[in-house]
Amino acid sequence: MFWEKPGKENTGKTVSLAVKEANKQGIRDIVVSSNEGDTVFELLKQEGIKDFNIVCVTHQVGFRESGFDEMKGKTRQELMEHGVKIYTGTHLFSGIERNFSKKWGGTYPQEIVANTLRLFGQGMKVCVEIAVMVLDAGLIPHDKEIVAIGGTGRGADTAVIIRPTHSRDFFETTIGEIICRPLL
Repeated sequence: MFWEKPGKENTGKTVSLAVKEANKQGIRDIVVSSNEGDTVFELLKQEGIKDFNIVCVTHQVGFRESGFDEMKGKTRQELMEHGVKIYTGTHLFSGIERNFSKKWGGTYPQEIVANTLRLFGQGMKVCVEIAVMVLDAGLIPHDKEIVAIGGTGRGADTAVIIRPTHSRDFFETTIGEIICRPLL
């Protein structure tokens, strides 16, 4: 499925298609990016979602402003009460390299990988990034296909079936199917 344009207006349809495809293929792990919780709450509205291992990946603390966590404590607590695991940590494609490029300019390997994935849209970059991050954190099983949901800005507009590998073996990661994404 292709959306005419990227953005949060695709969130409901994206999560619905993602859950439908996960059920069809017997996948029980869904990784979703959500900084304030809205996309995860949309996912939790889907029928039969209680049987899934849901992992929410937020921006790292300090992403927009030093010391600031974009996900409110109340939201975090409510999601955890619904069984959602939450990962907040350094992003795979930024980390310390982003500081090098900001300070001295240039492009570094992580940024090259991120920009290559962005050829398929920002949501695709996010899906790959969050899948590897949560595998490294041990929040999803190794060597299994999962569904990853990401977006452009706010909301979700991209969903893929992906078999992530740990970051040390990043280039062994495979995208098995693109469920949906925006046209570029």
